[in-house]
Amino acid sequence: MQLTVWTYEGPPHVGAMRVATAMEGVHYVLHAPQGDTYADLLFTMIERRDKRPPVTYTTFEARDLGKDTAELFQATLIAAHERFKPQAMLVGSSCTAELIQDDPGGLARATDLPIPVIPLELPSYQRKENWGAAETFYQIVRTLAGSPRGKAMADRADRDRRPLCNLLGPTALGFRHRDDVAEITKLLGEIGVDVGVVAPLGAAPDDIARLGDADFNVVLYPEIAGVAAKWLKRTFGQDFTTTVPIGVGATRDFIAEVGRLAGGAVTDAAGRISPSNLPWFSRSVDSNYLTGKRVFVFGDATHALAAARVATEEFGFTLCGLGTYSREFARDMRAAAAQHGLEAVISDDYLDVEASIAEAQPELVLGTQMERHIAKRLGIACAVISAPVHVQDYPARYSPQMGFEGANVLWDSWVHPLVMGLEEHLLGMFRDDFEFHDGARPSHLGAGARVEPAPEMAVRASESSSAVTAVAEAAAPIALGWGSDAEEELRKIPFFVRGKARRNTEQFALERGLAEITVETLYDAKAHFSR
Repeated sequence: MQLTVWTYEGPPHVGAMRVATAMEGVHYVLHAPQGDTYADLLFTMIERRDKRPPVTYTTFEARDLGKDTAELFQATLIAAHERFKPQAMLVGSSCTAELIQDDPGGLARATDLPIPVIPLELPSYQRKENWGAAETFYQIVRTLAGSPRGKAMADRADRDRRPLCNLLGPTALGFRHRDDVAEITKLLGEIGVDVGVVAPLGAAPDDIARLGDADFNVVLYPEIAGVAAKWLKRTFGQDFTTTVPIGVGATRDFIAEVGRLAGGAVTDAAGRISPSNLPWFSRSVDSNYLTGKRVFVFGDATHALAAARVATEEFGFTLCGLGTYSREFARDMRAAAAQHGLEAVISDDYLDVEASIAEAQPELVLGTQMERHIAKRLGIACAVISAPVHVQDYPARYSPQMGFEGANVLWDSWVHPLVMGLEEHLLGMFRDDFEFHDGARPSHLGAGARVEPAPEMAVRASESSSAVTAVAEAAAPIALGWGSDAEEELRKIPFFVRGKARRNTEQFALERGLAEITVETLYDAKAHFSR
């Protein structure tokens, strides 16, 4: 356990809540004390859902621990069934209730309810939210999808219909999951593939029972649906996609993969799809200023890996950092980082991530809500690409991340925080203007205290100083200072890279034992770091 002000993932029962809330006709009974009952806040405030999540708590108190908490759980389960009348129920414990070991699954079986009751074993002290969501979805699919229907499997190829697939992985409280489902459903329809079931988002238990009727599965979010998709392949013989269609290149690869899984029926239709504007925009002359910009990417594995590919192959950025908080995908992340000569940041500690960003000195950060705060503190442009996010990243407008329209959204979201090339020249021309003077911070970064220039260094000791004084001064830490001419030259550098230039120059001077930074030192440092 760790006391922290921020966590990228909650305990695994939060993942179970996300799956239950996404579905229809499912209710989750959670054995939990007072204080663990925060589902309403997550889904109604942050995601702006118009109804409460289907979660009921036992809410035992300290005085209940001296009595039979098992009886309390069973009474709560029966009452929830009578009140909400769900088609299926999930039962489990929160991280705190796990310590009293009441076995919700066994207690639920003893009630003999007339509907499927799915027990969830979610080890709160070993696993986290995304794993909990994946395990919950897997248990639901395994319980409700039924046994293999051999004749139906054999007849799939002979049916006189278009190819049929399922979309797996979208949940409640996901990053743009609703819009991604709409975009990919539209894309598949344009290439001649129908969607049978979308799960968990919007699926009822009866829909889960129909998963085996599809020809193949489309896995949109491997963190959530990867385990269930593998079980469906073993049980029903359904292959599944491995390409996440984020970005133009990945979307084209996705279409090709769907064509192979659908027996080649969609390849001729791929050319009729309206392309994204991203390729042309990134080739236009106004986008030359994007080339080579340093970008740091951090988030869940699905979005971080996809963003790294889009940033380097489609925007022309230089990747200077890549990482994830999803330890289950650490191997994939390390392999992707190695292709760019980087060491992946695998951590769920935001302080480690902040230190990595500060060391990499990027010009753009692509990350979660926490990376937005980190980038703002460091004065770096930022765009959010991954959960966890706050309320402003659940927009009212249509804003997918996947497909060709998703690529347009990526372009707008990632480019807008940056200072454009022409704007850079104008800022240089008008740097003495009242609005753009050295003390004025960028408007998109908010107000902040002005950083005063370092005082000029005192006059150096004369060459006639004694040998003892010289030795003592050499042993003491160097008091690094900026000459007035160097400060004047530094102010000619645009404000959005001035901090980076100052840090690089000071590092260059310290490594060479220089006590004063002159104009020559500034240019030598620039030449050194430009190699």
